[in-house]
Amino acid sequence: MAILFDFSSYFFISFVSSHCLFTSFLRVPAVVYWCWAVQGPQSRRMKAFSAEVKKVKLGQDGLPSVLAAQVENGREGRYGMPSVGPVYRNLLSKNGFPPDYDMSNTWDIFRNSVEKYPGNNMLGWREFKNGKLGPYVWKTYKEVYEEVFNIGSALRTSGAEPGSRIGIYGSNCPQWIVAMEACNAHSLICVPLYDTLGPGAVNFIIEHAEIDFVFVQDKKVKELLSPDCKSAQRLKSIICFSSFTSEVKDDLVNTGKKPYSWNEFLQMGKENPVELTPPQPFSICTIMYTSGTSGDPKGVILTHESIAANVKGVDLFLEQFEDKMTVNDVYLSFLPLAHILDRMIEEYFFHRGASVGYYHGDINALKDDLMELKPTFFAGVPRVFERVREGAMKTIEELSPVKRKIFDILYKYKLAWMSLGYKQKNASPLADLLAFRKVKAGLGGRVRLIISGGAPLNSEVEEFLRVTSCAFFTQGYGLTETCGLATIGFPDVMPMFGSVGIPSVYCDLRLEEVPEMGYNPLGNPPRGEICVRGKTIFSGYYKNPELTRESIRDGWFHTGDIGELLSSGGLKIIDRKKNIFKLSQGEYVAVEYLEKVYAFAPIVADIWVYGNSYKSMLVAVVIPHEDNTRKWAELNGQKGSFSELCSLDHLRNYVLLELKSVAEKNKLRGFEHIKGVILDSVPFELQKDLMTPTLKKIRDKLVKHYQVEIDKIYQSLTGGKC
Repeated sequence: MAILFDFSSYFFISFVSSHCLFTSFLRVPAVVYWCWAVQGPQSRRMKAFSAEVKKVKLGQDGLPSVLAAQVENGREGRYGMPSVGPVYRNLLSKNGFPPDYDMSNTWDIFRNSVEKYPGNNMLGWREFKNGKLGPYVWKTYKEVYEEVFNIGSALRTSGAEPGSRIGIYGSNCPQWIVAMEACNAHSLICVPLYDTLGPGAVNFIIEHAEIDFVFVQDKKVKELLSPDCKSAQRLKSIICFSSFTSEVKDDLVNTGKKPYSWNEFLQMGKENPVELTPPQPFSICTIMYTSGTSGDPKGVILTHESIAANVKGVDLFLEQFEDKMTVNDVYLSFLPLAHILDRMIEEYFFHRGASVGYYHGDINALKDDLMELKPTFFAGVPRVFERVREGAMKTIEELSPVKRKIFDILYKYKLAWMSLGYKQKNASPLADLLAFRKVKAGLGGRVRLIISGGAPLNSEVEEFLRVTSCAFFTQGYGLTETCGLATIGFPDVMPMFGSVGIPSVYCDLRLEEVPEMGYNPLGNPPRGEICVRGKTIFSGYYKNPELTRESIRDGWFHTGDIGELLSSGGLKIIDRKKNIFKLSQGEYVAVEYLEKVYAFAPIVADIWVYGNSYKSMLVAVVIPHEDNTRKWAELNGQKGSFSELCSLDHLRNYVLLELKSVAEKNKLRGFEHIKGVILDSVPFELQKDLMTPTLKKIRDKLVKHYQVEIDKIYQSLTGGKC
């Protein structure tokens, strides 16, 4: 019956479309879909929201045009000031940001859930038994609270006072969260340490943030004992997530530090209980360090109010939909807790009284954790989802021609129904059963909601996941400075396809003119630098008032990202104002800094480093140093003109080795290594429009000039798949 129903419906739609009702039929689904996606009103706020939905107007392309509320008009630039576009808000905030009486700081988030859900599983992990990983073991909210109280008491007994900075250094695990919540309980400032921010980052952060106490994973202790980590000398106590070896413990004692195992520190807290000192809303919750443009990380100050407002906003937003997040939901935590994305997801799960299970530490064996935990919520950066699609496509390619054809037909069939406004679970249950359930099974089999963040997602990957994952899928956009969420997409709403959503509940958003790049927020389409303000915006950069003033002007945080407002009301990320961007795995790359480093290679006369948010690796165009190239040719028995030498694969391989050597010497991170090069004998300044009169690279022109060669390199690096 399901087969007959699906296809008879299809023919009915075809019949209707051939008559005069066709035009209006095409224009209705987006709005009808909106009404289906939003659950009926259950409160005054939901009633107001539903009223706004009914007012939705359609643009010329048949898509809703008021998914976000315009609360201020744009204005033309004057007196040297740039033009700015209209100010937009989430529909839930059209008449002002919703109140958040029950949750004004992050301690409230945790404390309230302990009171409501004391027996619910909160934190889960896997233990090795007889050399093999066992099932997930859980601690309840009440059990975690008891540990938090004892760890907090131990910190205070050791000399930590409200406002002290406490470092946390290690992979995601229950101890990470317990230490974080202990900081919240006593108005201490949590400072995540993260070594992939670059060489010397841990040393810099400990000194810059003036950290006196550090919680550390046993595998990371050697970094603190390294001669390069001179700032570790200031540490008073180091608490291990597990326990130290006797050798390491002796080394720490000899350097004047007090080492504690986790159990020893817990016992100290039990024996010396200290009354809680909860934070005020405007107290600093965390200083989270992110990549800077010149090597040193920058410390982003986030208050308790900012984080709590973000959690509340996500809660209000998701409450609109039929499929609610519940206490039975489970999240697999593998994205670094030192990054804002995972931190905010976990805060939201704790608010809901739901469960967070941690991966066992090996990202290459993540599938084993997925199969064991069977999460209902999955979050990742684009590179994670690219791998999901690559794995699925590889399996599809191994099918017989007939089965591949059937898969293609079912894919297009379901996509067509989704494009007409049907939810993915109703678009074609037959296709899900026959073809797509294996994709869902690959994520554990229970996933209901998938979120991509950290960088914009390739449209092909997004479409594939929307169709085949058998789950709601959406994207979000934000930075550490916006508490990780400035915009959020509507799950299962196809008009949101290709965008990162609309403003989150406690954010205002507008575009600002970037005349040097030709972006105009009052043009058609509106384009410009994305600017954000609201309750979730950071307070400033720690000990860097100059950078703070540069980034926050007239109350607006200038993200440096270039956005375009789509007719659906969604925001699309299209460019970067400054020469720093994210690769698809979510890591920032400062290309000007890398170009300065790689220029030290004797074989390099000039270099342009290229990458984008849809790729996981960097490539470069190198202008070889002519004299050194000729010396290389003589030593290697090569002859020809400089131009002919630059066309040799042998020289290209040599340049790659030289760049690798420079990268290793300067301790560049793996994703900062150049994986492919194009050699050009003609300097950039001698080629038309590739450099400014002051010899600055015009990067968009360089992309256009070398696009064909760039595409070929990426194809060779990815096995023919761009």
